[in-house]
Order: sequence, then C-alpha cells, then structure tokens
Amino acid sequence: MIILENISKSFRVAKRQAGFNNAFKALFSREYEHIQALEDISFTIKDGEMVGYIGPNGAGKSTTIKIMCGVLTPDSGICKINGRTPWQSRISHVREIGVVFGQRSQLWWDVPVIDSFELIKDIYKTDQATYKRNLDELSGLLELTEILKTPARSLSLGQRMRCEIAASLLHSPKILFLDEPTIGLDAPSKLALRQFIKDLNLKNGTTVLLTTHDMQDIEALTERILLIGKGKILLDGSLNELKKRSAAHKTLIVEYIGKVPEICEGMNIIEDKNGRIVIALDNSIISVTDAISKLSAGTNISDLSISSITAEEMVAALYKEYSI
Repeated sequence: MIILENISKSFRVAKRQAGFNNAFKALFSREYEHIQALEDISFTIKDGEMVGYIGPNGAGKSTTIKIMCGVLTPDSGICKINGRTPWQSRISHVREIGVVFGQRSQLWWDVPVIDSFELIKDIYKTDQATYKRNLDELSGLLELTEILKTPARSLSLGQRMRCEIAASLLHSPKILFLDEPTIGLDAPSKLALRQFIKDLNLKNGTTVLLTTHDMQDIEALTERILLIGKGKILLDGSLNELKKRSAAHKTLIVEYIGKVPEICEGMNIIEDKNGRIVIALDNSIISVTDAISKLSAGTNISDLSISSITAEEMVAALYKEYSI
C-alpha cells in the first residue's frame, strides 16, 4: 500500500539574465528563486490498484514519483510504501518497485540489451531462476527475442520503451511507477504496451501509478485519477464519475441547406460557415431530442452528428476550472 500524508517539497533555483556579462557576474553573486514543487500532498493507493496521476507540465508529478522512489527527500510529511519510508530504506525499497521514465533510460547505450538486463539482475540481486523465468516471459510478451543482442543506441523508440518496461520488471516488483511510458510511440506499440500493463495487473496484482499527458492511456488503464496542479492535489475520483460529470455536454455538428438553424437556451454556436454549424449543447438545460427538433424546424438539415466531450476536452475543462 502507498500512503502519502502532507508531503511538501521545495527547490532553490539559480536565476540570471542572458549574456556574457551577466554570466560573469553570476560567478560572484547569484540570485535564487524559491519554487514550491509540492504542498501538503496526501493520498492512498491500495495494493493492486491502477491510478492515473495527471496534471500540466510542472505540476509536481515527477517530483512525487521521485519521492516515492526514494530519489528525493521531502521537506516535510510522511511517505510509507509497503510499510517503508523510501529514502530511509532505499535498498530494500527499490527491490519491490519498478520505474519507467519515458524520457530517461536505464539501458547502457553502447552494449546489447541483454548485457544491460544481466547487470540489472546483479544490481537487484535477483536469483538466476527468477531472472530466467521473467526474461523468457517478458521477451515473449513484449516481442524482445530478436532485439536482445542489439545495442540500445540502435533500437527504435518503440523497441527501446519495450526494453525499458522489461528492465523494470525483471526483479518481479510489487509496484510499478510509469512516467510517460508511451511518449513518442506509434499506435501499434502503444496498444501492445497498454495491453501488457493490464495483463500484468490482472495476473500479478501489480500496483500501477501512471503519469501521462495521453488521456487514451488513462482511459485504457486506470479507473481512478489524481489531479495535481501547482503542487496540490485538486481532485481524487473515479474516471467514470468525471465522465458522468461531463456527460451533460454534447457537441452537435449540423450541415444544412438554406436558412441558418435557430438556436435556443442551452445551445451555443462554436462555428458557423459554409452550411455547417457546430453547436455546444448543455444537456442539463435542453435534451438532444428537443435540440434536434428546434434546429430542424424551418431548416433543411442534410446531415447531423452528435459527440460527447473527449477525455482531452474533459481534462482541459478541469485545468480551466481549477485555474492550472
């Protein structure tokens, strides 16, 4: 179980103006800015749960993960993961976690992937039987057999990310932290990676914390989301609840001939040109059926489509609501 209570973390960052003279002055006198990365962060994640951790750039997602990994020590607060404080029991803690940072690699650049895997096995002191079993299983599921002898620098991004996932799972971790694991991947690679993570959770009960800007990852993998902004947890709830909350908002795209359709309360025109009108509909004020009846009265409608708010639009609305 993951428990965070009132975790806060700040950084002191050096600042200077551009130019050689300012760079020379900074050698003797530096200006610093105080940045509050996290402020009283609290949440609990149960064993086997898959949680999406979302927020804009700079919100504090990666800082939170680094604290949970034991890489950073918070200024204040309590973090307990499987009964341990990560930065106080790093060696025993990291044996039970796997971490994937989409923009950082744990593979050695110039050596074959299998050599990196062997070194990771030694770092985690994984016994040979467990390592062999996990390597065979992961190679089959992630289609790694043909690339294990290839240096990491020669792999495509999709191939490298599959290897990064495998490297994080060779020691059979109970918890998996994924920070932008599908960044830059093509559609087939994303689908394969999502399915693998779901199967891993179902089969082994692995706890997964996923941070990403790709809402399709969130929809495919998680049922609960944590929204962070400006270093604070702003929302903790299920994805279905958020969808229901946004279900009242529909988008109607109407193609018409002749007279422009009349709108009424609950409808807002987003776009109107060349016989095509896009309308934002508030279903809590007017039903879709009534809206169509109103629009079709006195207007020749040639085509009409209805869509709900997308996950990206839902999250963008949350960002706007919480001013982040």
